[in-house]
Amino acid sequence: MMIQDDELRAIFKTASEEHLQNLDTGLLYLESHPTDPQTLESLLRDAHSLKGDANMLGVKDIGTLAHQIEHLLSDLKEHPEPISSELSDRLSHALHAIRALVEEATTGKEAHVNTFRVLAELMGSEEVAEGKGQEQGSREAEEQEEVDHIESLDAEPAGIEDRSLVEMEQPTATAEAMSIGAMNGKAMAMPKPSEPNPGVRAETAPGYRIGTIRVATENLDSLLTQAGELTVTKIRIAHRLAELEAVTTLWDEWNRDLFNNRFVFDELRKGNGALNRLAGFHNRTEERLDQLGNKLQALRSSLSEDTARLELISDELEEDIRTLRLLPLSTLFNVFPRMVRDLARQEGKQVNFVVEGGDTRADKRILEEMKDPLMHILRNAIDHGLEPPEERQRCGKSPTATLRLRGYQTPTMIVLEVSDDGRGLDVEKIKRTALKRGFCHPDELDAMSPSQIQELIFAPGFSTAPLVTEVSGRGVGLDVVRTNVEKLKGAIALNSTPRKGCTIRIQLGLTLATAHVLIVMVNDRPYAIPVEAVQTATLVEPQEIFMLEGRPTIVRDDQPLSIAPLAQLLELPEPNNLTRNRNRSQRQPCIILSIGGDRLGVCVDALIDEQDVVTKPQSKLLKRVRNISGATILGTGEVCMVLNPVDLMKSVRRQAVAIAPTETHLEPTQKQRVLLVEDSIATRTQEKRILESAGYEVITAVDGLDGFNKLQSRPFDAVVSDVQMPNLDGLSLAARIRQHREYNEIPIILVTSLASDEDKRRGAEAGANAYITKGSFNQNVLLETLHRLI
Repeated sequence: MMIQDDELRAIFKTASEEHLQNLDTGLLYLESHPTDPQTLESLLRDAHSLKGDANMLGVKDIGTLAHQIEHLLSDLKEHPEPISSELSDRLSHALHAIRALVEEATTGKEAHVNTFRVLAELMGSEEVAEGKGQEQGSREAEEQEEVDHIESLDAEPAGIEDRSLVEMEQPTATAEAMSIGAMNGKAMAMPKPSEPNPGVRAETAPGYRIGTIRVATENLDSLLTQAGELTVTKIRIAHRLAELEAVTTLWDEWNRDLFNNRFVFDELRKGNGALNRLAGFHNRTEERLDQLGNKLQALRSSLSEDTARLELISDELEEDIRTLRLLPLSTLFNVFPRMVRDLARQEGKQVNFVVEGGDTRADKRILEEMKDPLMHILRNAIDHGLEPPEERQRCGKSPTATLRLRGYQTPTMIVLEVSDDGRGLDVEKIKRTALKRGFCHPDELDAMSPSQIQELIFAPGFSTAPLVTEVSGRGVGLDVVRTNVEKLKGAIALNSTPRKGCTIRIQLGLTLATAHVLIVMVNDRPYAIPVEAVQTATLVEPQEIFMLEGRPTIVRDDQPLSIAPLAQLLELPEPNNLTRNRNRSQRQPCIILSIGGDRLGVCVDALIDEQDVVTKPQSKLLKRVRNISGATILGTGEVCMVLNPVDLMKSVRRQAVAIAPTETHLEPTQKQRVLLVEDSIATRTQEKRILESAGYEVITAVDGLDGFNKLQSRPFDAVVSDVQMPNLDGLSLAARIRQHREYNEIPIILVTSLASDEDKRRGAEAGANAYITKGSFNQNVLLETLHRLI
């Protein structure tokens, strides 16, 4: 039976070839190394995987034989003993038969494999009980003829491994495990293990040809990175060509000036010998200048051709390599229908799940990183968004809800979209939850647009579910969406209408190796902005700017648009010369960013270029830097920071809240810096506000390991830490800090729910200076303790 699905057929062919090769190689290895448990374990995995793949695709004969191979290998594992040559031959014959069956399942060429005989030999039977009936007797005669025919072929030098066509003389087996008694007592002449396998008959195969190869993903990653580097080299050569053009222009001007003045020498030469010599020098210079010009013209022509050729090759190479990593979205989408069906039944909801765009192809890493986010979005939609049938009918809706998963490609990005026709998001409920759990300050919420408030559902630990269930309520899930999307340098857009439904749109770049960016200049340094986030560029007149809700604003497309200097968002000092020379009437270039439903204008000093760059990830020491997603090297050799547009949006909101009217108090000339180590985001946020309101500069860490790394990055005046944390707890953190002489004097305050005397003793032994229990926590106690210790 041939597998009908083209994609599954190709996958099965590649995978089964690999499993069979591993089994062949491993069996040979076991003959000389019979006590190697790792090899035996690996063979079991290959046999099991081959069986599972075959049964899933309906190729039962392969599944049956693979199951018996797995059974024999399991016996070897349970009763370790050297593998006999007789058993090795039986297994080898079975593998040859499976290869033929794989060929039949993937090409449609009839294999003519007698699965009954192969299975019987594999099980070690020399003879099977003879059945009764004329039909069975006739069949036995046919089988004997087949044996005689095969024996006549014994003299052929080619082995079964050199042939691809084998003939079948018996109906295929369909049971996964089959006993001799299940064969209706039919007698079959079985060969000795040293004889050719009577279950197959081979013919001379065509020339050996490898149709596909399997390449490790990391090799493709490296190749794609090098292709990106080739693109950068192409850009650098283009810069060299521009420099050559400048030299050629200089030569043109020099040559033109020389030509214009040649007649002056002719007139002077008539009356003075010295001038004759000067005129000769002039003529020789002219000749050499002509020679230089000819060489420059030839070099410019050849370099232009080479540059054009290199551009063509690099573009084609990058595209071909990128195509190697592309897989249809159906590879990912096919995972979800059963999950949606089962979850809908569990929740008592009727759901029509629609999948569109499965043939759209995307990078393999996108499929890998988006599996969990899409799963959480779909689960959240079923649990929170879609109403029960009776509620939908009361609202005038169909009792069956529609949940749609869609994928499509634009010229610049891959878009994954999940939409439903449910109840939509409750903005007021989100606001109450955000305030109650300390995710936002009231001033921050007041400054947010409705779409920004809705996006709080992606914050870690955020959940509006009143009851914790196995589906939701723990505040985990949707934060995976934001984390994975940001890891892929993508963006999330959310559009919700009350009682109408909700749509979540994830936008991801087509390629992960290079990025198309807009190069801008700020404070005499270049910065790169991904063009996917750039809506347009414009010039802003000073008189256009007005204040709205405390922010500089302009009007574009009849809508107010907040703007901010990019230097201010990046917290860069403004050069004095720029301050002195800037004219208040001068127009400023402004880049309008668009992320989801949000827009922001960032003012820069100049627009430089638009080009493809290879983005270098940040080092582990700088794994997450606000406003920065990576770095690149421009064609000029300069290092250029690649900005994170999503972070720039957040920085605007953060600065707007910072300048909002608040209770005023005197600030010290230099703030004392506190390292706050707390894994709970709610507790961390609350303690951070307490310390900042008291005038401290607070740097936060999510666990002890993160805290110790940040302690090494800058000086601190004190450490405030929780005790129970992942990776490195508070006690271990305190002990590690005390192991370093330079940190012996830094105060350590432990704030924890562990309140026993034994816990306090352990804290003191670890090196803590103070121990505050959360059960009796009072912010004044924390501040007084901190003030006394510092």
